[in-house]
Amino acid sequence: MASIDIVQLADALSQTHVDDGELSFQGLGLKLDNAASVEEIVHDIEQLQCLRALRLEGNSVGVEAAQAIAKALEGKDLLQRCHWSDMFTGRLRSEIPTALKHLSAAIMSAGARLTELDLSDNAFGPDGVKGIEQLLKSPSCHTLRELKLNNCGMGIGGGKILAEALIECHRQSSANGTPLKLRVFVAGRNRLENEGAQALARAFRLMGSLEEVHMPQNGIHYVGVMALASALRHNPQLRVLNFNDNTFTKKGTLAMAQALRHLRNVQVVNFGDCLVRSEGAIALAAVLREGLPIVKDLNLSFGEITMEAALVVAQAVKDKPHVERLDLNGNCLGEGGCEALKEALENVLNADLLASLSDDEGEPEDEEDDEEEDDDDDNSDGDEEDDTSEKCDDEDADAGKENGIIGTKDSPEKPQSPVRRPAEILALLSCPSVEELLQLRATLQLQVDASDPTEAVDVFLKIASLYSEDPETKAAVLETIDVLMKKLLPASVLQSYCFFSTLLVKTGLLKGERKIKTVSLGPGQLLCLEHAVQQQYFSQHHAALLHTLVSKKTETFKSCSAEGERLNSALEKMCSGQH
Repeated sequence: MASIDIVQLADALSQTHVDDGELSFQGLGLKLDNAASVEEIVHDIEQLQCLRALRLEGNSVGVEAAQAIAKALEGKDLLQRCHWSDMFTGRLRSEIPTALKHLSAAIMSAGARLTELDLSDNAFGPDGVKGIEQLLKSPSCHTLRELKLNNCGMGIGGGKILAEALIECHRQSSANGTPLKLRVFVAGRNRLENEGAQALARAFRLMGSLEEVHMPQNGIHYVGVMALASALRHNPQLRVLNFNDNTFTKKGTLAMAQALRHLRNVQVVNFGDCLVRSEGAIALAAVLREGLPIVKDLNLSFGEITMEAALVVAQAVKDKPHVERLDLNGNCLGEGGCEALKEALENVLNADLLASLSDDEGEPEDEEDDEEEDDDDDNSDGDEEDDTSEKCDDEDADAGKENGIIGTKDSPEKPQSPVRRPAEILALLSCPSVEELLQLRATLQLQVDASDPTEAVDVFLKIASLYSEDPETKAAVLETIDVLMKKLLPASVLQSYCFFSTLLVKTGLLKGERKIKTVSLGPGQLLCLEHAVQQQYFSQHHAALLHTLVSKKTETFKSCSAEGERLNSALEKMCSGQH
């Protein structure tokens, strides 16, 4: 039996190849238990003087075998790339950290400077991270450019250990004048959850060099997403963002939208199966309008996005010349929505831009009860339902906090104190009246927080509800609307879109993330919107968004059809450039 094993091993090793300093034993399926079983591997390593890359993927390496290989690596100071994924099949979880420590010690002893370390598909858990902890902190990883730990089962604990190791590596390398500049980070399917994500966010912010981040299927909810978003915006060279199958909901998506505004080199955005929903999709469309100049691939599949929001995304994508693929499959478009989406994109240069819509979930039921998945996040994370989490334009929200990360244990998010308003203002907002508006219109604008779309929409609707054709009242209402719109809209396209989407949800024109009490648009509010369009507070993109959504809800305006027609007419003129 032993002779057969030797023959099989010899046959397998005959497939080994050397190419430009790379020694590969990839995919041979070898079961390497002891020193004797790796004699030929050790021999090949020792004979290759300029070893720069070692591939051991697809084999099963035991502790003694790892120790023997490590001994051979102690003299290989030119080693740069360790391709060691799927290297411990069938091994006890307790064996793996010891094996990794032997290999790590050899690399450090040799004085090698790694550029790539791939340990993906090794289910080593938090203890496995401890096996490479010292290596990651050492000078051997000061030069690391690619770190791949996909499907390793690190969990929250492993994520924290990894983050601290990267932070220490950055600290030491910076002290030596050559700060760590990691470019590719892969850690999908690791159950990192919010705490692991928050810990890694601190490392990401410090490095500022990331170009690709792949963290799909990690059970990260909006608290962790917000922390990551805050960190990623400090990595200006980012090209690929893959967070597929995490749970963004509205808060996380808005945070990511804020980050994307600052990232000019992004080419791939994969937020599929992340529950970005309609309001989040509209926010991302806003970012497409004002940024992401070279984006190529946008995945918003399986996000509970409705037809109206999907059309807004499609319109934004049409202006991006480099886009090659838009994936909106598995959303809530309905048969009519799928056709409308195809029509909206039928004249684009890339005929295959739109991915298949075969898994569309159909139009959402108006009567259905929302599960409010993000409430589960709130409970599990001890979230505080404060106003700051809903703000759209929070560019400086992380100022003064350690490492700028929102919601970490080291730097907890501190809810802002509510604005203290005079009693007269509170009375006006709780029970609007023309008399109070006439008295307070000059100071009302000072009491509105432009970065809070919910508050801004409430104020807009309440003031607009006072509209009448009485000259004095009409003048007071429109003057106040002018002041409010000038304050609300100019800050950024994203802030404007947040205002619009919140307005549409509040008025029942768009399905929102949470069940809220909607307000039916009355004649005065429709006329105030018409006035805002005529004053050109809206860009053509804003008008197109409003027109798309308002024109599809004509039933809503049955009681005030004349005012609805006036608004639609103003929007059509704006969209056609007649203003």
